[in-house]
Amino acid sequence: MSNLYYLVYKELIASRKRDFDVALEAAKMEASSIRTGRASPSLVEDIPVEYMGARSRVKELASISAPEPRVIVIQPWDAAAVPLIEKAIRESSLGLNPASDGHAIRLTIPPLSEERRKEFTKILHQRIEEVRVRIRQTREDILKKVQNAVKDKTAREDEAFKAKDELQKIVDDLHKKIDEMVKKKEQELMSS
Repeated sequence: MSNLYYLVYKELIASRKRDFDVALEAAKMEASSIRTGRASPSLVEDIPVEYMGARSRVKELASISAPEPRVIVIQPWDAAAVPLIEKAIRESSLGLNPASDGHAIRLTIPPLSEERRKEFTKILHQRIEEVRVRIRQTREDILKKVQNAVKDKTAREDEAFKAKDELQKIVDDLHKKIDEMVKKKEQELMSS
């Protein structure tokens, strides 16, 4: 076995595994950010907020809880952040209207209409497709490096095929995990 299979499979694929892991985490975040009819802190925790000249996420500025099935309570650590968080939530794609008492923000999650369920399912598929594109781009980048190694005669063609097969197995496994996640989120959207 030449050094290509070792280089590509052991080092190149392993070094890019982090990119695949990041893509999978992005898919999880995208799925969790789409609201169902139930209250969940993950719904609002990653909304960007302009605070003190910097872009922060809600979870970095406040504690978030869901004390009731349809209510989210956000308690900022700095009272000055309350109107900024309210504004960020209103401008987000969630379609929620925050209510504040000056110290805490309450979000009441209304039940989803059939139309909104379908709209959120469409948004889910769009966001997940963006993740799939990132996975494909990473795979193509690795495959280009494999082909370059074959062209440079640092590896044999049969070893390149083995590396491609191993890479495809990794990508197929990622897609399977993403498909399961999407299916679960679609069930949540349709049943809430």
